[in-house]
Amino acid sequence: MTATTGPADSAERPQPLTIAQLAELAGVSTATVSKVVNGKSTVAPETRMLVEDLIRRHGYRRQKKRASAAPLIDLVFHELEGEYPMEIIKGVERVAQEHRLAVVLSELQGRHVPGRGWIEDVLSRRPAGVIAVFSGPTQTQRAQLATRDIPLVLVDPTGDPGHQVPSVGAGNWSGGLSATRHLLDLGHRRIAIITGPAHALSGRARLDGYRAALDAAGVPIHPDLIVEGDFNIDDGLEHARRLLALPDPPTAIFASNDAQAVGVYQAAGEAGLRIPQDLSVVGFDDLPMARWLIPSLTTIRQPLAEMAAAATTMLISLAQGEPLPRKRLELSTDLIVRKSTVPPRR
Repeated sequence: MTATTGPADSAERPQPLTIAQLAELAGVSTATVSKVVNGKSTVAPETRMLVEDLIRRHGYRRQKKRASAAPLIDLVFHELEGEYPMEIIKGVERVAQEHRLAVVLSELQGRHVPGRGWIEDVLSRRPAGVIAVFSGPTQTQRAQLATRDIPLVLVDPTGDPGHQVPSVGAGNWSGGLSATRHLLDLGHRRIAIITGPAHALSGRARLDGYRAALDAAGVPIHPDLIVEGDFNIDDGLEHARRLLALPDPPTAIFASNDAQAVGVYQAAGEAGLRIPQDLSVVGFDDLPMARWLIPSLTTIRQPLAEMAAAATTMLISLAQGEPLPRKRLELSTDLIVRKSTVPPRR
């Protein structure tokens, strides 16, 4: 006798469920489930959460072949300011053009998590894939992308992307180590750091590299020389002012990105200090502006364009149904010594 499986046993099914099966489990219409799957906003929040939870637990199986993806890559930034986004765009465009794909830009106005309007727009466009830079969709949004077979790759993820989401980053810890070690080798001992925001994985890794370098050199870590920033010029200026006003100010500052370093230059000028004679400065990123600052900025080169190109190549492979050799790719960073660092004055 062959056993039959009814709706009540759907939770035991090893295979993903169809819209009809999800609707039966949720006690709603197939039209409602379809709206959730397609990111429509005209569904009650409680119903949406119920359906999305079922999709996460059971998976979703399309009964019809997926419509062809549009020849687009959705590229989303937390903000489009400064040279950092331009370096990423260059890398994405280089690979996208080779595959005759257009690039659509989205900005989250400083947020690191997209809102509902963003996911609805992406699902309606049906792109070949999504690249999220220093930001990332929520678990629910990731599930919505997955149900539409839209691959996702993260660049410079703000947090731990986990094992499921492919990502590309840089050697932030080794970069922080190299920057601090360079200053130590010059003879500096009062070395301050302006970090990135606490939620940013890259900022925490650069701080850990800074701490490791000081610890290896036997130099005490002074809490008053560690200040948390937000990767922009204004916080570099504000924190450098405070650091330089200390009774025993630092002889060197490691800014966790080049934008913060620009703020440090401004604060030094206000305090009547010369760079590098009175204050050495190291940045992070090696954006084009680093070469044009006066004096030119010693910094850690983060290969942003190469990171973006690698992420785009990964995305295209996923869109073509090809497996990735590895989900996490980390590119190396390099110390670029210019004119903003010298031994401290005795």
